[in-house]
Amino acid sequence: MDRVRVCGTRDRGSIPREGIHMNKKLKILIFSLAYDPLWGGAEIAVKEITDRIPDAEFHMVTKQFNKNSLPKEKIGNINIHRIKTPKLLFPFIAYLKARELHKKNNYDIAWSIMANRAGFATLFFKLNFPKIKFLLTLQEGDPFEYIKQRAGIIWPFVKPFFKKIFTKANYIQCISNYLANWAKEMRASCPIEVIPNGVDIERYKKQETRNKNNSETVLITTSRLVPKNGIEDLIDATKILIDEGYKIKTLILGEGPAHKNLKSQISNLKIEEKVSLLGYIDQKEIPSYLATADIFVRASLSEGLGNSFLEAMAAGLPVIGAPVGGIPDFLIDKQTGLFCKPRNPQSIAEQVKILTKDENLKNKIANNGEKLVFEKYNWTIISQKMQVVFNKLLIQNETIKKEH
Repeated sequence: MDRVRVCGTRDRGSIPREGIHMNKKLKILIFSLAYDPLWGGAEIAVKEITDRIPDAEFHMVTKQFNKNSLPKEKIGNINIHRIKTPKLLFPFIAYLKARELHKKNNYDIAWSIMANRAGFATLFFKLNFPKIKFLLTLQEGDPFEYIKQRAGIIWPFVKPFFKKIFTKANYIQCISNYLANWAKEMRASCPIEVIPNGVDIERYKKQETRNKNNSETVLITTSRLVPKNGIEDLIDATKILIDEGYKIKTLILGEGPAHKNLKSQISNLKIEEKVSLLGYIDQKEIPSYLATADIFVRASLSEGLGNSFLEAMAAGLPVIGAPVGGIPDFLIDKQTGLFCKPRNPQSIAEQVKILTKDENLKNKIANNGEKLVFEKYNWTIISQKMQVVFNKLLIQNETIKKEH
């Protein structure tokens, strides 16, 4: 598999704390299908990056999912413009809103968060305002086949436009090598750069409330409850371990459409006292839950990168995951984590056994993982790299203006 250049890292001591400053006040219009109050890895990344670039002016067009959300407000460093529209019509309504905003603000860059409906909206905007630079960020966690399935019978019509999201972009930023290779497969001809998501280091620092009950091993996962995240396999693995005499407790943080099925699975296996479906947990509270656990487990079937793994590593936990998607970018078997097989509860159970029996390996993996996150996945470092991308696009814009 072809590898794509990854920006180098800087020593933590050289990271400026006062923020990032730019030579010209850039005006950037962000297209994102979802934002506050719907927070996922992509949305968190946008906020963390934009908050650290105070000298740029950011606007966002997003869908109004919650009737109580304001149609216009400022969150952090982003001026949010929410539009009322069905998901299907978002690309068209968002494009029209963007035209209106552009007349007032004269944007330099149109930034699409993922190649989803936001990508289509950005594409329409780029086709009508070709001088504006089109930055595409790939954060997708679902496999390409899933995207085709969701499009259903309209895929033959959508496919040519979907590919244009990649071919019309002026720069593509991907959070993993897996997604960078996807961009190449989609025939993108612009620069493609891997800049991963980061972690709020201070929030996830190892805490002193680590599980003190040595007689019970606490497994934890933070995940949207959807089939691709392998939660049912973790539940089955828990049952295997309990049946073999291991004292195990499993905490599952998150919500999603699979909740009802997972609850039934736990009930059918008669392990209600050992597996807790905790539902939605505010992002600010997750570090305290991680601090009570011993091992993080998520046997995903696909991942764009795997932010939940990085957060667990920052919290000092050893992690177990499957070698899919962007996970191999940071998980090196027996060095920064352990690999399990996807769709294989027995494999998950075996890896848990290894960590419960080998304290030295467990500590080595936890320490290596924590160090890796601190050195490579710090939001300030990530924001500096994104600043470079914005500046490259700005230079391209200025060059075009001089030529005309």
